[in-house]
Amino acid sequence: MTLRADDLIDRRRLRRKLTFWRIAAIAVLLFGLAALSAWYYGGGEGTGVDHIAKIKIEGTITQDDELIRRIEAVRKAPHVKGVIVLVNSPGGTTVGGETIYDAVRKLAAEKPVVTEVGTLAASAGYMIASASDYIVAHQTSIVGSIGVLIQYPDVTGLMDKIGVKLEEVKSSPLKASPSPFAPTTEEARAMVRKLIMDSYDWFVDIVAERRKLPRPQALALADGSIFTGRQAVANKLIDALGGEQEAVKWLGTKGVDEKLKVVEWKSTERDSLFLPNAMVRQIGRALGLPVESEEVLREIGADRLFLDGLVSVWHP
Repeated sequence: MTLRADDLIDRRRLRRKLTFWRIAAIAVLLFGLAALSAWYYGGGEGTGVDHIAKIKIEGTITQDDELIRRIEAVRKAPHVKGVIVLVNSPGGTTVGGETIYDAVRKLAAEKPVVTEVGTLAASAGYMIASASDYIVAHQTSIVGSIGVLIQYPDVTGLMDKIGVKLEEVKSSPLKASPSPFAPTTEEARAMVRKLIMDSYDWFVDIVAERRKLPRPQALALADGSIFTGRQAVANKLIDALGGEQEAVKWLGTKGVDEKLKVVEWKSTERDSLFLPNAMVRQIGRALGLPVESEEVLREIGADRLFLDGLVSVWHP
């Protein structure tokens, strides 16, 4: 009886060990299959077959180091034969638009790049779209809003009502001007206008150069107006109507095999349409809100209240 009991215990132990290793082997196999699938079909530097890369640029535009690195990785990837840049953005900071524009131009110098406009490519979003050599948009996409602005509140009336007075000592009259805590002087307004117009002229020059428009024509379109895709074609702000299929067809005219798979090179961070995750977390912390409030902040587009510097954005 003792030997039989010991044998039974040993068998049970052996059975448990075999079950463990079987599960471990299945897990390793599944992991390997997932890794192989990601390598073959997924976006990123590990994609080992020829394909057309898609880069999505969505939401409010700010300086985005991760996006710049992703564009640079696409540029260096030997298996990327063409690139579709999908823009769906109301714009954002002018510097953010400039840095992404420069990265896309560098990419376009080595690979065929086409922009596909989603719902919206306005202001700095349109600036980025113009960095490619061909732009397609849907008939009802919104395009344009070419221009630059600075906005700041005037809370002097509120301060008077609640009995708050700001005291300051400045090294010169224009230091820290304009300020929401004091009426804007004509000198400060003139200084800001010079700042705005310098960046505006630069933006108009980009549109004129990239869209091959006479500068007076580009200037006439750069009055802040927005256009549907149909209107944008007529005004030569885009090249054709359509979506991904038309973008791929254009790449075909540049020697890219139209049968290649379109693979999205994804960000490691998931952002909403109007609010990057990193920014929403900072805003939430600044307001002392719990983590659960992030989704609410995303929905109301609170990022555009916190943009610094010159802004190229539609409806800030």
